[in-house]
Amino acid sequence: MKVAQKNNVVKVHYTGRLTSGEQFDSSEGREPLEFTVGAGQMIQGFDLAVEGMALNEKKTINLAPEQAYGPVFDQLISDVEKKNLPEGMEVSVGQDLYATAPDGQQTRVVVTQVTDTHITVDANHPLAGKELEFDIEVVEIN
Repeated sequence: MKVAQKNNVVKVHYTGRLTSGEQFDSSEGREPLEFTVGAGQMIQGFDLAVEGMALNEKKTINLAPEQAYGPVFDQLISDVEKKNLPEGMEVSVGQDLYATAPDGQQTRVVVTQVTDTHITVDANHPLAGKELEFDIEVVEIN
């Protein structure tokens, strides 16, 4: 029986959910997800769960934030004065913006609060700090 090991290229079908049951991603209706086991291409808990799975095996895993997208880092949440935004720019809670660092690197941030004078933006991954559940099925091992 073929089993996924480090450095194998695998294809998996998956469904990701929050512990509330809300689905945030799935390969359903798409090509399976392809990655190299142990290469750091996937979140740690997902990668570790696939290692040792047999071809056509299915399982459900639960991941703590530390095995997924990590904790929420307060230093990635900041207030920006509206006067520093481009003139005429309208922002709303939940809106994605892109901030440019001094080195030119762009970072996605989400607007989490809007007041008359400031906006609050969060650069944490949207799934940071959340426990996740995945259904995984290994469909190919190379």
